[in-house]
Amino acid sequence: MDGDRALLTPCGMLGQGCVRSLAGTLARLPAGTARVDVDMSGVHFMDTAGLRFLDVLRDFARRRSLPVTATRWNGQPRRMLESAGLDPADPLNQPPRVVPPRPAPDAEQAHTLQSETEQFRDAVAARPLVDRARGILMARYGCTSDEAWDVLREAARLAGSTLPEIAAALTPDETATDSDPPDGIRQALSKALTGRPR
Repeated sequence: MDGDRALLTPCGMLGQGCVRSLAGTLARLPAGTARVDVDMSGVHFMDTAGLRFLDVLRDFARRRSLPVTATRWNGQPRRMLESAGLDPADPLNQPPRVVPPRPAPDAEQAHTLQSETEQFRDAVAARPLVDRARGILMARYGCTSDEAWDVLREAARLAGSTLPEIAAALTPDETATDSDPPDGIRQALSKALTGRPR
């Protein structure tokens, strides 16, 4: 809260659960809230639940009779808005318009959309594993949650691995007899931990 203005800053992936979280957050805003601004710059992927996210914001603005904005869209969420015929500069406060049918995507566009969808599914599936690895780093090295995230990303870059591969190396299953990560990953983690800010 900044005086009577609420600033919301969602981040990460926007899915169905985020719509419920948004509704709960809006319901808890103080009665004297005169304006709500949502900064979407931290959202890097959304599915069609993102359009429902906008519906919740519109409904809140109408019920409370106050201005609500959702700005700073970029990347895939921005393309999603554009494909739905919404202006990313101000998707909440524009008159509804008829969107002409879009031509079928060419092969390259279809491949890009399929690749983004697969990346989203993979990221959702790997999220519990990555969160567990972050917890391990926080417990072992006294990292904050954000520092643990940065360490995992940097280790993945240094090792030439994916984030889920690094997380899996840190969180072996219960049947494993050797709990240490492979040498390359262990060295990448060591460098990433050494390079983190103190």
